[in-house]
Amino acid sequence: MTAAFSFPIVPRYAEVDQQGVVFHGHYLTWFDEASTAFLDHVGVPVVGFDEWDVDLQTVHAELDYLAPVRWRDDVRVEVRCRSTGRTSFTLGFDVVRRDPDGTEMPTTRGRNVYVVVSTQDWTSRELPIPLRKALTSVAGQGRNAPNGGTVLP
Repeated sequence: MTAAFSFPIVPRYAEVDQQGVVFHGHYLTWFDEASTAFLDHVGVPVVGFDEWDVDLQTVHAELDYLAPVRWRDDVRVEVRCRSTGRTSFTLGFDVVRRDPDGTEMPTTRGRNVYVVVSTQDWTSRELPIPLRKALTSVAGQGRNAPNGGTVLP
């Protein structure tokens, strides 16, 4: 399995529901934040897509809940590129909680499918070559992550 980019999250009080756990919808926000950081990390920041006249659209999202995450838990979102196609790619996400005793537990798994679209007519376009190379490069995904993120085996 390829190395995962790791994006730290500190669950905020506003993300916790009446049951005392992170409300399910917030995981999609975490995945969005982690995917943006992941693309920055592999050298293709979303803000640079303008030069290719393309943007990304999330066309599919799924989540599986395995264990709760609570306010102020020590968690991270691990990101891996699961697949690339002609016009789309899939990122996989694993939310991992580290308990006070140091044990780690996967809490949530998900995946998003992204389609590259033209900013002119919003129809699908082929993945730009630099994006494809970055997504398929294990070496690129294995660099040290900026902003407190880490790369995990």
